[in-house]
Amino acid sequence: MQANTYSNNLLLDLHCHLDGSFSTNFIRQYTGDTRDDTQLKEVLSAPADCSSLTKYLGCFDLPIKAIQTSDSITNGVLDVLASAALDGIKYIELRFAPNCSLENGLSLTQVYEAAIEGTKLGLEKYGIHSNIILCAMRHHSPETNTKILDTMYDYVGHGICALDLAGDESMFPNESFEALFKKAKDMGIPFTIHSGECGRAQNVRLAMEYGATRIGHGIALIKDIQLMEDIKNKGIGLELCPVSNFQTKAWDEYSSYPLRTFLDKGLIATINTDNRTVSNTSIKTELSLAMEKLSIREEDIITLNKNSIEISFADDNLKNTLLNML
Repeated sequence: MQANTYSNNLLLDLHCHLDGSFSTNFIRQYTGDTRDDTQLKEVLSAPADCSSLTKYLGCFDLPIKAIQTSDSITNGVLDVLASAALDGIKYIELRFAPNCSLENGLSLTQVYEAAIEGTKLGLEKYGIHSNIILCAMRHHSPETNTKILDTMYDYVGHGICALDLAGDESMFPNESFEALFKKAKDMGIPFTIHSGECGRAQNVRLAMEYGATRIGHGIALIKDIQLMEDIKNKGIGLELCPVSNFQTKAWDEYSSYPLRTFLDKGLIATINTDNRTVSNTSIKTELSLAMEKLSIREEDIITLNKNSIEISFADDNLKNTLLNML
C-alpha cells in the first residue's frame, strides 16, 4: 500500500511507550554510549527471533538509563514527538513509568513537570498535540505504585492525562492490582490497563470491572463473546498494536488477528505503535500492515481515527479540533 492512501487523514497514536521510542542520537547523548546506529539498534530493537513479551521488555534497560534528569526527560519527550510529527501524527499519548526515572534523585513531581515541558515544546516546535500517561509497573511494590496516585492528581488535565499498568502481564496478572485502581477511581483519575496481551481474557474482564475506560492491547478478548459484548456496551476502547503483538508472539496468524472482528462487532478499536524503536515501527507501518494483512479497508482508516479521538484522554476542545481535522 502506498503512503498516500492515508496521507490526507488525521493520524493519532494512543499507545506509545516513551522509553521504547527514542532515537539512537538521543540514547548516545544521554547515556554516553559510543556505539554506531547499527549497533545501538541491535540493542534497542526486538530481535527477529523474539520469543516472548518477557524477552521484548529487555530492550528497555538502556533507554531507562537515558531519562534520569529533568533535561533528559524533557528532551526525550521532544525526541519522540519530533519523529511522530514526521510520521504525520497530530495527536499522541506517550506513556512511561515515572518511578524508573528516580535514580539520580528526582522527585516524582519533577519527573511529571519535565515530561509536561516536553509536550509544550513539542506543540510549539512541531505542531503536535500530546499528553502523558503515567505507568505503574507490575513488578513494583503496591507502595511504589500508589505513590504515583498520591502525587499525580494536580497534574491531571494539565499535561498528564491518565494512569496505566504496564510490565510483564504473564507473570503479574491483574488480580494483584485491584486496590490501586479502586483508589484511582475514587480519586477520579482516568486509567487504561495493559490487559489481554498475553492470552488471558480474564485480565480484560478484571480491567473492565476495575473501571478502565481503555484496554491496552486486549487481543485475548476475542476468546470471550460475552465479554466482547460487555466491553462494547460499556464503550471501553481497545488500544491494538499489531506489529508488537506479532513480535512478542502474542499473536501468530495474520488471518485471525482480531482487529477486523472487533470493528465488525462495533467495538471501539484503534491502531497504535506501542514502541516505535523497539518494534521498528511507525503509525504508517501499522496501517500498511493492517491493510495488507489484517483485512482493513481504506474506509476503515477514518473509523479507526474517529475511534482514537473518541477514546483519547484529550479534553473536549482538543477532541473537537481533531474531529475538524478529519
